[in-house]
Amino acid sequence: MVVARDDEVAGQDTAGALVLGLHAAKADPSGALFLCEAQMLVVADLHLEKGSSYARRRIFLPPYDTRATLERLAAVIDTHAPRIVVALGDSFHDDGGGSRLDAGDWERLATLQRGRQWIWITGNHDPSPPAGVGGDVVAEIATGGIALRHVPGSAPDCRAAFELAGHLHPVAKVAARGQVVRRRCFAFGPRRGILPAFGAYAGGLNVRDRAFAPLFPDGLTAHVLGRRTFAIAAPRLLPD
Repeated sequence: MVVARDDEVAGQDTAGALVLGLHAAKADPSGALFLCEAQMLVVADLHLEKGSSYARRRIFLPPYDTRATLERLAAVIDTHAPRIVVALGDSFHDDGGGSRLDAGDWERLATLQRGRQWIWITGNHDPSPPAGVGGDVVAEIATGGIALRHVPGSAPDCRAAFELAGHLHPVAKVAARGQVVRRRCFAFGPRRGILPAFGAYAGGLNVRDRAFAPLFPDGLTAHVLGRRTFAIAAPRLLPD
């Protein structure tokens, strides 16, 4: 596969601007979502300590994924200066991830939490986030008509105008000018948004996969990550 440059994607440059339900939001090229009125930064699927989890099974990857993920998170927090940060589950790759986090990464995490509210939503990989992780641990939250959870619901939540979830690690594949781009993306429909995985070692599932179809009965738009975000309509999205 040849990876095209941003200027070859030929999607609509959204400058990250979105309206989710009645809420203005910005889809950051990092894969984080900023809810402007709530001053809330939302990230999904950090998968901290995935590298060390694989090493326990003798699959050896460079052991720097946690540091790289936290450094990227620090940069986007510096950009948006959120009052609240919400991590949409699978923040740790497994329930033992906290015990493998080194002292420097614990300090990095504590520094990011300082001066703001931090909410950990539990995921299927981390149903019990590590003790001492700081912040609040919940199964899901709702704010201003938006429900935030790890696994997207099987049907839109009638109690909320919009749902934000993670879990599926959406990626989009697009042909442009004779080349192919496959990148992480936001998947947005009229009632639901699924965030890309933020973790350095997190994989991705093509939004054309059948797992997405029942979640977006009215279709979806992929907001593809690059130096900017590019909105790509469903008819241009390719299967793997």
